[in-house]
Amino acid sequence: MAVDIGNGHAPFCVLLGPDYAGKSSALHRLSREAPDWRLLSLDDAYLAPEHAGLIGRLRRHAVQDVAARPGTWSPEFFATLLQTAVVHLRDQLCHGDPHTPVVIDSYYYKLLAKCRLAGAPDGPPLAWWRTFPQPRRIVYLDVRPETAWQRCRFGADLNLLEHYGPQPDWDGFRRYQSDLAKILHGEIQHLPVTVIPEQDRPEQTAAEIREVLTREFR
Repeated sequence: MAVDIGNGHAPFCVLLGPDYAGKSSALHRLSREAPDWRLLSLDDAYLAPEHAGLIGRLRRHAVQDVAARPGTWSPEFFATLLQTAVVHLRDQLCHGDPHTPVVIDSYYYKLLAKCRLAGAPDGPPLAWWRTFPQPRRIVYLDVRPETAWQRCRFGADLNLLEHYGPQPDWDGFRRYQSDLAKILHGEIQHLPVTVIPEQDRPEQTAAEIREVLTREFR
């Protein structure tokens, strides 16, 4: 049975950045300070109850079962598994009120970059994701690798999709995050992008994001 994703979608922007850039903290503040905007994310806090179980299991299995056994699963299988989450975000965008502005956490860009770093070829399904609706603007949170390394407690909080090598260390983390940022910038180079530099306080970062989005949705 075909699924109707609607004829239009709300105006939307994407909040993007490397791992530990501060997107989760910013989204939490936006949810309290900009209640008129709709926030879409794969994080449990923003998933509807009927979606949380499946999407949560998908994220866990992608890390624990697939990324942890690269010789058992192909990069193409990994990309196909993550496509479920990508299509979910697209569906939520297209099913919502077309008049309510939307902020999407990373959209397909970061999952696509993770697939590329895992060895997936730059073809289907990644090429299909690029045909999805495009945002008005990307708000890119920049962060120094040294700061991100501190935020992940010097590797203690990392999963296998955030560093190179079987065990987290500074060099594997730094190289992975550098490559991740390069792919992200390559994917969004055709779009309007506002870069938010690293800030000392999360509330300052959230305020700058809110200012950019308020102008965009005006």
